[in-house]
Amino acid sequence: MLKEKLKTIPHLPGSYQMRNINNTVIYVGKAKDLYKRVNSYFKGNVTGKTAKMVSEVVDFTYITTSTEQEAFILELNLIKEYDPKYNILLKDDKTYPYIEYISKPYPKLKVSRYLSVKRKDKKLLFGPYPNAYAARKIVNLINRLYPLKKCEGMPKDVCLYFHIGECLGYCSKKVDKEALDKMEKDILEFLRGNDKILIDKIMEKINTFSNMLNFEAALELKKELDYIKVVLDKQKVELHDYINRDVISYYLDEGIVSVQILFVRNGKIVGGNNDKFYLMSDILDEVNSYILKFYERHEIPKELLVEKDLNTEIISNILSTKVVVPEKGKKKNLLNMAKENAKIALEQEITIIKNDEKRSVLANDELRKLLNMKVLNRIDSFDNSNLFGTYAVSGMVVFKNGKPAKKEYRKYKVSVDKNDDYNTMREVVYRRYYRCMVEQSEMPDLILVDGGVSQINACKSVLDELHLNIKVCGLRKDDHHRTNELVDGDTLNTIEIPRMSDVFHYLTRIQDEVHRYTIYYHKTLRDKGSIGSLLDNIDGIGSVRKKELIKKYGSVKKMGEASVEELSLIIPEAVAINLKKYLESRDKSDTNKE
Repeated sequence: MLKEKLKTIPHLPGSYQMRNINNTVIYVGKAKDLYKRVNSYFKGNVTGKTAKMVSEVVDFTYITTSTEQEAFILELNLIKEYDPKYNILLKDDKTYPYIEYISKPYPKLKVSRYLSVKRKDKKLLFGPYPNAYAARKIVNLINRLYPLKKCEGMPKDVCLYFHIGECLGYCSKKVDKEALDKMEKDILEFLRGNDKILIDKIMEKINTFSNMLNFEAALELKKELDYIKVVLDKQKVELHDYINRDVISYYLDEGIVSVQILFVRNGKIVGGNNDKFYLMSDILDEVNSYILKFYERHEIPKELLVEKDLNTEIISNILSTKVVVPEKGKKKNLLNMAKENAKIALEQEITIIKNDEKRSVLANDELRKLLNMKVLNRIDSFDNSNLFGTYAVSGMVVFKNGKPAKKEYRKYKVSVDKNDDYNTMREVVYRRYYRCMVEQSEMPDLILVDGGVSQINACKSVLDELHLNIKVCGLRKDDHHRTNELVDGDTLNTIEIPRMSDVFHYLTRIQDEVHRYTIYYHKTLRDKGSIGSLLDNIDGIGSVRKKELIKKYGSVKKMGEASVEELSLIIPEAVAINLKKYLESRDKSDTNKE
């Protein structure tokens, strides 16, 4: 059947979709010539990860397009739709921090993620920065040096920042427009690459504090200056045209591709991104697709520097930006730097990657065989918690193809009696999979419950009511709370698993992860509940202020560590003083009890 179908594929551009025994799309690719590309999987000498993918293929489908560029766009759209397990997965799908400058109605600076920013005319983005810590450090320093607006909303009167000279009192004072313009000019010049402005400003403040004999404040600013200089010195390159550009290169070894992107902003390298993935198709197609997928979630700069063998025309057309292949000079040196970084990153981690593959993907496949399952792509694992006898909750974590899929995690407040594990499991399983049926979302191949026969029966009873055929197993712990046994839900027999095996460590990891996730949720609810009860004792704190304090601090401990000045940013100073006194007296009382 498959052999006959291969003969009918046209010699046209398009996208192809590989499907497994459940008709699930496990890989999406694109090709200039569909016939040659798809046939190469079944007639060529495939190895490694590609061979593993092909071994699961029982069918394929394809969609033809008019051009290769259309095939690229179609491939990206289908990857979004199907989320195939063998396609490139970018690390945590992360975005990088930027510094966002907001000019109107009042000047403000904050750290933002690129996708969270609503791109309006009065907001400017600078970055990406090497990490969130560096971005926050710079924003905090600029806020200390310049009187920007720092509080949220519009208070009726000036706050603490005005009194310490770090705000112009935008809420109630008339602000000098010339002073505003000068401050904005300085800040924007620094963010665009003029380091001298900020350094001079810090030195001016250090001298002022020193003359006032405030050596502690001067020393603190000196440390900030040293940090900024280290960050800026590491960023120097020899480009002086101040064009925002990214530099992209790649390196292939042992069937693994390493792609390195250097972020160059205002003539400086401000950071970089490296991803590694298994080669499943043509190397150039894979890297081209990676680049297009990367910029779906990241800022597209004015210029990309890339290797000459990549498809510059398609990349430029789809991303609507200039793509350059440097032949010599400083830009070529930057490209060589990116290539060397890609090579070093892969060489350093290639053993780790292979070990991780063995521990996760291969262990997942061994578990599939152990349970006599045809397919095991997704595992949902549940745990219940009624720690300290209050706030009964459940948590669910998801592992896809041996790795945690954290965006799929879910937490549940439980309505049944806190000590009723059987009905707790029934409630949570019903809520989870009834919703999956209504929304037609992805179902698991295996459900793992934390416990023995009782938990398994509770889960299976709900699945039977919903007419769902999903394998269920239980994970039991020993007296030392370590993963001990795997119970098959079909036979209720215990399956022996060697303690030193990858499968045993894999199951332990899943059980530890769901336990950690559930306990963390339980503690969060408990802390918020205790804060709410505590705040009810303070005059001047109503429901709105209580909500703001809980959102800001999250626990009694963190709120107790806050100063009166910090608390005054949310509640009136008099109320903040009363709250601080109450927390201190509470701590003394607890200490005396001990």
